[in-house]
Amino acid sequence: MSHTVVTTTTTTTSSSGEGFLNLGYTRSVQGLLKIAQVVALLIAFLCVHCARDWTDFSAFRYFEVVTLWFLIAFLIFYLMYVFRLQSKIPCINWTMTELLHYGVGTILVFIASIVAAVKSGGVSELEAGSAFGFIATFLLAVSIWTSYKVTCGSQPTSASV
Repeated sequence: MSHTVVTTTTTTTSSSGEGFLNLGYTRSVQGLLKIAQVVALLIAFLCVHCARDWTDFSAFRYFEVVTLWFLIAFLIFYLMYVFRLQSKIPCINWTMTELLHYGVGTILVFIASIVAAVKSGGVSELEAGSAFGFIATFLLAVSIWTSYKVTCGSQPTSASV
């Protein structure tokens, strides 16, 4: 008595180098942090921009400029990684560029949030904008930590000769 067994195996693989979009980045920790930063900065900007009773014009213009600038910068970084544009321009060290932007952004957004909190004068929109500025500062600090951890962490200790 003879038996014939036929086994069919189908393997589907996908490489991250294929395709136009990097949708895996949108679900990564770095991608989700960038989305959260952009949303927090947008809410902070809109809260201050829509407030009618500014107590100090120059302080809140500074807050608007800082939040809007880094909102646009981090949105550009996010779109660059989603559309894989960083691989098209290899002459720029994107990790260090992003780390520099996060460092400067954290400091400037933190200063702007402190100034907005001090100068809010009890206006709820300005206080909410300041609170979202502090939330954005925290998210930027987390991004610095994760970027530094990826850049400088767990490097091999032995080299093959």
